Amino acid sequence: MELRDKLKELTDEELFAAYQKEKQLEIKQELTLRYLYLAKSIAIEMNKLYSHFMQVDDVVNEGAIAIMKGIDRFDPDKGIKFSTFISRRIRGMIFDLVREKDMMPRTYHKRKKTMDEAIRHLTKERGRPPTDEELAEFMQMNLKRCKTLLQRVKMYEAVSLDSPVEDGKEDLVLQIASEDSSTQPEESYIQNEVVEILEEAVNQLGENLRTVISLYYVEGLTMHQISQVLQVSDSRVSQMHKTAIQKLRKSVKDQLD
Repeated sequence: MELRDKLKELTDEELFAAYQKEKQLEIKQELTLRYLYLAKSIAIEMNKLYSHFMQVDDVVNEGAIAIMKGIDRFDPDKGIKFSTFISRRIRGMIFDLVREKDMMPRTYHKRKKTMDEAIRHLTKERGRPPTDEELAEFMQMNLKRCKTLLQRVKMYEAVSLDSPVEDGKEDLVLQIASEDSSTQPEESYIQNEVVEILEEAVNQLGENLRTVISLYYVEGLTMHQISQVLQVSDSRVSQMHKTAIQKLRKSVKDQLD
């Protein structure tokens, strides 16, 4: 009987014990194949996060690499199932891939200004705010990119436009909005500065808070969807979102004072 056939007859626990002792590549490959389904299912589940820059198959391949690395780092004596251990690592790997993409690129404020002007024009022309599809068509922009920019604008406004920041005594408001920044250069300059400050502040958030901000404002997930991705309660996600926004507002205010 060939080695591969013998390995297939062993339980996962027996395979891990054998790998810990012998470090054979064939054993690692067998374990990787047994847990590859996790990489596939998680890649499909989290597809919305990376679909704009990666294919599912590419993420599954990255997941396979994560599994192989995880096999070397897994300690059965800690009492944690490998499926639980590796699922967290695969999710973390996907989050890392997403975070490598700039949340708030340097050209953000230019695109925001163009979008604001387009929205004002279409609203005046049609007597109502434009739909995402109408806005994307007018701006000659891919619908997915248009929605992504709208989500980023939403985050910017939630943090820095007329947003109260508690300092323990009173609400401090950041008055940054401007209907026509071209006629108000000081406000335009401040808007650009706030975007850069906000970008830096987001990157300085803790991992969990940064993830919530990314999923909600960049990827457009609902609080409930985020709770499913992070495997926490809806109320916990809401609390994390509130904490993140408070930290971002404070960072913006401190830098502008």
